[in-house]
Amino acid sequence: MKRWILFISACGLCVGAVLAAYRALAPEEPSLSRYAPSGAVLYLEAKDFSGLLTDWNGSQQKKDWLHSADYDAFSRSRLFLRLKDASDEFASAAGLPADMNFVSQVAGTQSAVALYDIGKLQFLYVAKLDSNKVEQTALLQSRAKFEPRAAGGVTFYYRQDAQSGREVAFATTGGYLLLATREDLMAGALVLIAGSKNPTIETESWWTRSLGAAGNPGDLRMVLNLEKIVPSPYFRSYWIQKNITDMKSYSAAVSDLFLSGSEYREERVLIKKTQGSGATPTGDGSAAVAALSRLVPANAGAYRIFSSPSADACVTLLESKLLAPHAGPGTPSKIAPQVQLSSGETGGTGDMETRIDQPPLKLQTQAASSDALKELFTQNEVQAGMSIQRTDTDKDGVFVRFHSAIALLGNSDWNDAAVRSVLVGFVRPMLTASDLGVSWRPSSGHVELDGLWTLSLSVRGKNLFLSDDPVLLDEITAGLNQKANAEPAELIAGFNHAGERKRFARLTSLLDDQGNPQRSGPGRTPQFFSDNIESLSSVLAGVSSEKIVVRDAGDHVLQTVTYEWRN
Repeated sequence: MKRWILFISACGLCVGAVLAAYRALAPEEPSLSRYAPSGAVLYLEAKDFSGLLTDWNGSQQKKDWLHSADYDAFSRSRLFLRLKDASDEFASAAGLPADMNFVSQVAGTQSAVALYDIGKLQFLYVAKLDSNKVEQTALLQSRAKFEPRAAGGVTFYYRQDAQSGREVAFATTGGYLLLATREDLMAGALVLIAGSKNPTIETESWWTRSLGAAGNPGDLRMVLNLEKIVPSPYFRSYWIQKNITDMKSYSAAVSDLFLSGSEYREERVLIKKTQGSGATPTGDGSAAVAALSRLVPANAGAYRIFSSPSADACVTLLESKLLAPHAGPGTPSKIAPQVQLSSGETGGTGDMETRIDQPPLKLQTQAASSDALKELFTQNEVQAGMSIQRTDTDKDGVFVRFHSAIALLGNSDWNDAAVRSVLVGFVRPMLTASDLGVSWRPSSGHVELDGLWTLSLSVRGKNLFLSDDPVLLDEITAGLNQKANAEPAELIAGFNHAGERKRFARLTSLLDDQGNPQRSGPGRTPQFFSDNIESLSSVLAGVSSEKIVVRDAGDHVLQTVTYEWRN
């Protein structure tokens, strides 16, 4: 008897292994893009849309977000109101609410949406859906309200809202549910499913170029025709990055999202407009970025490693992070200036501090010192630079303090004496009228200024290190003994969300004066940092870190973004 049990168990294991191997070796399902007529500007496909939607609806992140200040601010935004208007128009045309229940009913396994007009939100949706589930959807049960029409030998149902002009059409065929906001899109998709050779988005050059450079599709794949999207006024208005000039240099893009356990990984491909030789850059900058990556401490808050910075970029980096940090240029106001009506008098008897007998004092510029600093980086060309920031609280737990460090990898060894002299020449006018506090004194593994202002310096061959925190500087230089394990890249950057989240919340709440009763209470507009961004950070508290790696592959750019989730 035991032998029979063992035999059956062994057979079961073998069958299971064969099935697992078959699934692993089975080809990917053909993309639904073959059914999308040409002319789309964006295409999004999911391997299992229904599963992703179920996970989102059951997640704690969704519950927290819907009750967050971030969602409160979003619900008042112009974008939200425009989307709501489009949803209401769709509901009026379809005769049923376009809510989450509707989306859940039409969500299939393999599902795709092709967007043809950003402003009017005209789209075609195709999903694999079980026939029994299709018949139970409110959409199919309301087909008596629609006009029956035909294309590709298949009957579809069409309806138009008289007031808004919004169109809705749907059909089922061959295990697919199709939904469109234009009659011609529905007819075109049904003709393609029937075997027509009409043009699809797969025959367009932006599609073939971008998919030719991309790898295997992820759990979610998005393909964008940037030549049509970027010039759109809607894109310029609502694109949160505001880097329209940078985006104009690309013609198309592909983004694949891979979901696996505690890691979400996004693989991006951006196709350059300029058709060059297609050769991959072979400079030393990308290898230098990989070399500096080993120096990033485990507790770094945020870091950025970049290749081949210019001398001007190095000077700007040192000035903004360490030597002369100051506020950047203000955001141009979009509000008309207020007219101040007065008697024309300037000043008053109570103002006894403003001098009227001499011009206002002008601060001395750092032009000469900046030139010396620039000359230093011109003589020794920098192959790669790294900036690191992190925060901590003082011993009383009251104030949040910022710390920065910079590393520059030169083409040759740095002249230690020259570096010290140039740095002192730069900071002296801001600190002293003589030489007090601007002399270098030795410390453990580095030198630092002997005044009240902290600046630590370490020169190690081709590596130049500067920091306003000697502890951070020592942690960075300790990595020189480690081997680089990163591949060459143009940029490597990371953010330690788990380590910085609570200190960000404390700092912004103090700056926004959250303890003031006038700044709290229902009905008020959420503060951008201490309410809006902080609440989004809390919703995504499970995301421990983010890392991005950028590589230049000649005629396209590769970006890998990795999100680590806490177990």
